[in-house]
This record gives sequence, C-alpha cells and structure tokens, in this order.
Amino acid sequence: MTKLVITEDLKSSLESYLKKNSSAELLNAYLFFIEQRYNIQPVLFSKDKMIYQSADDAIRLLEQEDKIWHETEIKIGFGNLNVNEQSKKIYICPFSGKVFADNTHPNPQDAIYDWVSRCPENTERVGGLRVKRFYISEDPEVMKSYIAKVKHKAPITKKVFSSVLSGKLFGSKEGVLKDFKQNYLHPMSLAEVQNQNKYQIEEHFLAFIQKHLNEEKVGDFVEALLRIEEFIPYVEKWME
Repeated sequence: MTKLVITEDLKSSLESYLKKNSSAELLNAYLFFIEQRYNIQPVLFSKDKMIYQSADDAIRLLEQEDKIWHETEIKIGFGNLNVNEQSKKIYICPFSGKVFADNTHPNPQDAIYDWVSRCPENTERVGGLRVKRFYISEDPEVMKSYIAKVKHKAPITKKVFSSVLSGKLFGSKEGVLKDFKQNYLHPMSLAEVQNQNKYQIEEHFLAFIQKHLNEEKVGDFVEALLRIEEFIPYVEKWME
C-alpha cells in the first residue's frame, strides 16, 4: 500500500494552519489537509440550501436546471437622452424600449410604473389592466446600449441575460455569472461543511467527502505527520 506523502507545499500550508489554530482538533486538521490537497473550495447556495464542492460545480449544475440566468431580448429606443455616462441604474420598458435612469429622472421607478401602465405597445393584460412589467439593469454594458450615439427611426432589439434570482439584466452571460458568484454563493471551509447539519451537500461532493473521511485515511494522515518532526507535538497532543 502506498504511503501518504505530505509535499513541501502541503507541509507549509498545514504548518501555518496549525500555528494559527493551535487548538484545532485532529479531524479539522485532516479536513484542512484534504481541502488543500485536492483544492476543494466549497460554496453554499443558500436559496436551495445546498453546498457544492466549488463555485464552478455550482454554476455547472445550476445552469443545467436553468436556475441562474435566461436569455431574453430588449428593445432599445433613442427617442430621448434618458441615459448617459453618469447613469448607474436604469429601468426599461420591455414593450417599447423606453428607459428611465437614476440620474436623469427624480423618481425613475415611479416613472417606469406609470409608463408601462399606459404604454401603447403593452398588450399584456391581467384583469383587463396593462401589466406593470419592466426590467432593471445596473450592468454598464447594457446601459451603454442606451446611450444615444445614432438616432434610429425605430427601436432595435438586443440580446441580454436576465438573472433568475434578481431579475436584473446583464449584457453578457459572464456578467450575470459574476454577479451570481459575488452575491449568491458563500464560501465555506471543508470543516464547516462537515460540522453543520442545516444544509444539504450535493451528491457528488458528498461522495467525495465519504470517500476520504474514514478511520483508515485519517490514520494514514497521522502516520504521515509522525514522519515530519514539526508535526509530532501536535500528534502527541491529539493522542493524549
């Protein structure tokens, strides 16, 4: 049977961890070692109460379920100059392309509500009344599309990406994924994953944990530590 070898890089990381966490238990030290050895970077997607092995895994699996973004089209009209370089947030009518910006209107949210409720191109009805549906975007790429450089006779359409979670529009899939990573995925340590029972663990990640978290593998880890002088005091403390 091949002996577990702790490389110099892993030794350095583990030594630093144990110095900072002098009271760490054996299991937490082992989980830190596994985290470093296999480059595990767990994240929590709190909406689904699910923990994934990495942000990339979360995105890959959630995209398969259409839970992050969907593609849509917006109309862009240039009838007025409601958006400029200083605009930070815009409200868009999906029917006509009319837009209100946070810096060119005193109350853009009220304005867009009022507009879509009487927009002649809004043919969607609920209870006989026009629906008050609109888009919001803080994405610079989307806002640039509305800054009038050339006046078109009719609105043009542009493909954009809408966040399933916030409803905000982004000019690219990369933009909506960046927003998803920053605002909806929360990093965790492997020890935190193991020591909690509030959230589910994604099945492939759970299988990985179960494969590596057993008495034999923890024993191999201890034996490997005993072959390195710097770690002997920690092992002796754990064995007390």
